[in-house]
Amino acid sequence: MESSAVRGSSAKNKAMVEGLRRYGIVKSKRVGEVMETIDRGLFVQSGTEAYIDSPVQIGYNATISAPHMHATCLELLEQHLQPGMRVLDVGSGSGYLTACFAIMVGPQGRVVGLEHIPELASYSVENITKSSASSLLMEGSLSVHVSDGRLGWEEFAAYDAIHVGAAAPGIPEALIEQLKPGGRMVIPVGTLFQDLRVVDKMPDGSVRMRSETSVRYVPLTSKDSQLRV
Repeated sequence: MESSAVRGSSAKNKAMVEGLRRYGIVKSKRVGEVMETIDRGLFVQSGTEAYIDSPVQIGYNATISAPHMHATCLELLEQHLQPGMRVLDVGSGSGYLTACFAIMVGPQGRVVGLEHIPELASYSVENITKSSASSLLMEGSLSVHVSDGRLGWEEFAAYDAIHVGAAAPGIPEALIEQLKPGGRMVIPVGTLFQDLRVVDKMPDGSVRMRSETSVRYVPLTSKDSQLRV
């Protein structure tokens, strides 16, 4: 039997998604469904306001992005998150988007989360295990690895979609190389001033890029630099 706490959490999560729909941030049916399926409350620390539209600290100078940014990235990548596709999530942090990606591509797809801080990688696995994506983690179509995300993850390349959850001063070459022709990467770029870039690799291997919006993300950097902040 579902507890009242779980029911309350689910209702709050649904209300959060409804708000994003009203503001026109969640547009597609699939993005709304996956954000309702993966409860954001499972991916923040106990006692934290999970459902307000704000980033939340998760420790180690990392954050879980605001819900509107999660929705924005899911909408931008939605066509590249079809069942059976391959996804790389760089700087997977809390594991929230990693779980969303896994639900969208399903058991025939492959989702790789990369996190260079071991404690955060463990935290994301714990969170995903509590979520609707737990079976995909157990069956192996979703995995989280401790690694420098700037290098990508060659084992399952090339990827239909690459999401980067921290701001790089420039786009790492390894990530462009590991993006499949016809695939798309969403990555925040910049230092003091940042913008969310949409990077499309054309079927002939050429790359097209555009800026979607101004953003504010933690930096994509080395483990030591992140912990020194």
